[in-house]
Amino acid sequence: MSAPKKNNVLVSWDIDANGVAVINMHDLEGQNALSEIFVEALLTGFTAIVDNPLSRVIVLTGTPDVFCSGAPKEVLKQLARQELVPSDIELPRFLLNLPLPMIAAMEGHAIGGGLSLGICADIVMISRESRYGCSFMNMGISPGMGTTRLLEHVMLPAVAHELLFSGEYRRGIQFEDCGGFNYILPRQQVLPKALDLAMRIAEKPRVSLETLKKGLAERRLAMFEEAFTLEQNMHNITLKQQEVRQLIEDEYVE
Repeated sequence: MSAPKKNNVLVSWDIDANGVAVINMHDLEGQNALSEIFVEALLTGFTAIVDNPLSRVIVLTGTPDVFCSGAPKEVLKQLARQELVPSDIELPRFLLNLPLPMIAAMEGHAIGGGLSLGICADIVMISRESRYGCSFMNMGISPGMGTTRLLEHVMLPAVAHELLFSGEYRRGIQFEDCGGFNYILPRQQVLPKALDLAMRIAEKPRVSLETLKKGLAERRLAMFEEAFTLEQNMHNITLKQQEVRQLIEDEYVE
């Protein structure tokens, strides 16, 4: 039997009889932005899945239009006013330390921290039609959430660096010849492909999956910790600049 489905207004999760766990982000009003309450709901879902012995693999998905829009204006303003420091954002480390393999089915747009969220997965799928990019520098904020290193895992470093500098958003189809995304598919095919792959993974013993996951995750965890230190040093410079604070305030005028 499958585990009972859990829902709230922001995130829901379910584990089927095969051990495929799906976490769906569906904060339509907030566009799946990483607010404090949204992240708490997300962490609750991941924890419940990992604690359930039925689980073998996790699929993270959003709405067909938006996977995750990154940090909401409240968080960005807190950063600008130094009421919050980037080192307080622990979600990427939590995801990289998950004991089970995770697939990010990014059928919708993923911007800034939303893209960072997706590339924490072990297997990353995007759609040809949706837009993906790193918006940090558009407000003068140096990148965070380990993105300066993790982005190089799914695309050529030269392309990753260009996106980090420019803040440009690109359609998924533009990454077909320059990335390491596992799949770049028509939008309607992303989630079905993720579920199909998850079924194949779920056939394996959980202990074996956990053992392989731990071994494969070591390098990316080391990359993240390196990036975390680097990014913290950069934030100590960029977030103290009045020009940067003003760019954030101007971006989100009440």
